[in-house]
Amino acid sequence: MAKLWFKNYDLNELLEKFTVGNDYILDKNLVVSDCLCSIAHIQMLSEIGILTKAEFKALKAALLEIIKLDREGKFEIKLSDEDCHTAIEGYLTAKLGEAGKKVHTGRSRNDQVLTATRFYAKTRLLQIMDKALDLVDSLVAFAEKNKNVPMPGRTHMQIAMPSSVGLWGAAFAEELLDDIAFLKAAYDLNNRSPLGSAASYGVPLPLDRELTASLLGFAGIQNNVLYANNSRGKIESMIADALEQMTITFSKMAQDLIIFSMPEFGYFSLPASLCSGSSIMPQKKNPDGLELLRGKAASVSGLCMGMKNVVRALPTGYNRDFQETKELFIKILDTADISTQVAKLTIDELKVNKDKLKAGFTPDIFATDEALRLVASGKSFRDAYKEVGLNLDKLSNEDPVAALKKRTSTGTPGNLNLKYAKKAAASSRAFAEAEHNALLDAVKKLTGKNILL
Repeated sequence: MAKLWFKNYDLNELLEKFTVGNDYILDKNLVVSDCLCSIAHIQMLSEIGILTKAEFKALKAALLEIIKLDREGKFEIKLSDEDCHTAIEGYLTAKLGEAGKKVHTGRSRNDQVLTATRFYAKTRLLQIMDKALDLVDSLVAFAEKNKNVPMPGRTHMQIAMPSSVGLWGAAFAEELLDDIAFLKAAYDLNNRSPLGSAASYGVPLPLDRELTASLLGFAGIQNNVLYANNSRGKIESMIADALEQMTITFSKMAQDLIIFSMPEFGYFSLPASLCSGSSIMPQKKNPDGLELLRGKAASVSGLCMGMKNVVRALPTGYNRDFQETKELFIKILDTADISTQVAKLTIDELKVNKDKLKAGFTPDIFATDEALRLVASGKSFRDAYKEVGLNLDKLSNEDPVAALKKRTSTGTPGNLNLKYAKKAAASSRAFAEAEHNALLDAVKKLTGKNILL
């Protein structure tokens, strides 16, 4: 099919290659979403009398055929198509003639790609959220299992105070829960339909934007049609910011595990199946998964900044620069998704070496405890601090488990209060499940089929 903007001239071949870039390849990700959004659009056009019922029925059947072909890997998008939107409309026109030419009535490629991307983002975010919550469950279970396993607490990487493996695991569970809360906020901002905004200024047709939003399971419409198009890249960057925070959490966790699984520490051990080898040193088992969790967090941060740099200085209305955000966005989603899975795999397979952890407790780790004992006997903290500090050589090793049990205030090693994380995780899980089920229900009502998302 000719390009959607085709008039009476051909685009220069080099410029075509330059302007399309990888867009037609990336759009394989959006075919199902675009078809579902198109079904909602044509149903609305039918309701307002632009399409006949027969045309709507035929177009809907053809769009469902495209979804089936795409799932089978048989729907082709060519460079000359530029994107999936042209390929889909070309299929409809070739199959249905005049009815296919009517499918684009009242919309622009601008609001079409916006809506398909928003819908696609909803499905991916719910998947990532679900996997992140699985990781939270693993971390909470890890913390529960190891709540009484002493671990030297450190500041500035130096010995600080008695801690536990349970506190370490629970800390990352709660950090990840905050990341998920941020992701939920980004999800809510994304959960508004831009369909019907056209090329930023609406159209002189009685489009029912609320109907299409409802048909697609969006919470509502993105009201201002100009802002709808201005928000391309901006909403995606908000999602990316939340996902970046998740990868930062993974990076910090990975850094800890890299250090504490070194032979010099030996607090934790990774199974050989999670380590790669060296091409020259036969003995090496390298924590490459952890190193790449750390490295990919840096990559995600760079991609986030790239998206913002694309949109930060654009004038109001559509600009082709927006196209550059798509590849960055999809790569961020993919990286966050697999990083979440690798982080969970690592926690599930991690071995805790209790003897090595206990051996890390030296007398000076109990210095603060000794100062506080002197406070309990009546001394001021500052005097007690000075007395202990000047007599560190007189400190003796204590029972680290007993030291942990004395820390009873909420959230401390002796009182992890894991029900806090469990409650927050359950709330987020309920949100994700409700949204996923609502989305599946909307798609089933829209298509008459159970389409996996």
